[in-house]
Amino acid sequence: MDIAIIFSRKDPAGVNISECLGKYELGGVNAKIYEVEEETIYHDDLDKKIDADLFIFTTKHESSKGVHSLSCHVPGNWDKAMLGGIDKKLCVAPALYLKQVFLLLNEKGKGINSEITMECTHHGPYLEKPCFFIEIGSNDEYWNNKDAGNIIASVVFEFLKRVKEDSISMNCDVAFGVGGLHYCNNFNKVQLRTNIAIGHICPKYMLEKLDSEMILQAMSKTIPKPSFVLLDWKGLGREKQRIVNLLNELGIEYRRTDQL
Repeated sequence: MDIAIIFSRKDPAGVNISECLGKYELGGVNAKIYEVEEETIYHDDLDKKIDADLFIFTTKHESSKGVHSLSCHVPGNWDKAMLGGIDKKLCVAPALYLKQVFLLLNEKGKGINSEITMECTHHGPYLEKPCFFIEIGSNDEYWNNKDAGNIIASVVFEFLKRVKEDSISMNCDVAFGVGGLHYCNNFNKVQLRTNIAIGHICPKYMLEKLDSEMILQAMSKTIPKPSFVLLDWKGLGREKQRIVNLLNELGIEYRRTDQL
């Protein structure tokens, strides 16, 4: 498997992580680092320009609260493409790899003063190859923090080694997550405590945009294909019954986070 690691020269966290990755010998793991000029979220169709099987974007995460964080997520838009990508188009979510990266973030990030979290599916770019973001949040001070950069770099390198060694567990039940907050607290717990691997996540604030077409797209653009939808039951709000009805009409099994 050929893996492309993408960062932007305009992104201080991306530069930080790439410098920290420079300490590792990547040649033996079929991975190359690529620098792009513009912000990564605007590089639609990058998979048409770079020949790789998996794309990893190492970037900053911005938050108005400025919370220190280490996070990962899949790109895609549930509605209008406000920050790159294409309206109502999702990328391919590699659920097993995303779970592995999240577990490694929690393992290697122990003791650091940062929130470690998954995020819901959001922003661009649009690619047709499997991809995910791994990020440092959420302000300039922390984007340049070498401890944070080294943790992300060590996670990426260990992940690359495990891919090469074919040692990532395939014994997982794959799910599409629906509901809850942007930072996916309940889905974080599921990833850590169960054998469920979650790919795409549609948060509560996007549920009114989640129709049958988007549900089917999220299922088809997750690898391996999800066997069920995982509902953050308390995080569905007033959309709860509509979502349940939609899933029943589509014949898609669902499970509830509060019953796991």
